[in-house]
Amino acid sequence: MKVKSLWMPVIVICMFAAILFGTKAGTAGAAQVKEQEELNTLMLSLLPGSTSFTEEAYEGEDANIKAVYRADNGCVIMTSTYGYASDVVMLIGVSNEGEVKGLVVRDMGETYGLGAKALSDVDFLAQYLWTTGDAEIGTNVDALSGATVTSKAVTRSVNSAVGFMTGVDAATSATTWGE
Repeated sequence: MKVKSLWMPVIVICMFAAILFGTKAGTAGAAQVKEQEELNTLMLSLLPGSTSFTEEAYEGEDANIKAVYRADNGCVIMTSTYGYASDVVMLIGVSNEGEVKGLVVRDMGETYGLGAKALSDVDFLAQYLWTTGDAEIGTNVDALSGATVTSKAVTRSVNSAVGFMTGVDAATSATTWGE
């Protein structure tokens, strides 16, 4: 008699586990589709005039470049460069002529109030617009106050993205850490 009374809770628990697993599996695809739609919308704003993007394999030697999304008028390039406390992950829109058309910091773990300002400091990020791979802290780009290392990481990312489009060696001193 006691054995029969134990089976019912086990069956109910298994049914609920199956329902939860099925729900999670069903929504995982929708979340991935939504994430891709958000990425596409963001890339359209970073490279004005483009209509669609095709991800292509990056086989170059620049360790900063993580992904390349090609459009008819340029590319959006995902970079990841180590800053002061973590990787600074960016998307940078570069025209076929090698000019930065848009950029955004997607992820970082830099120091709050200092390097983390790179996420939202429009004046800082705007300095990189229309550059052509010649961005350099202290020359034509002002660093974030108290966040020189993070500023250099952003600069290396931008110069790497432009270097990809123009074929310029990103391993030059313009992109070396500490320069």
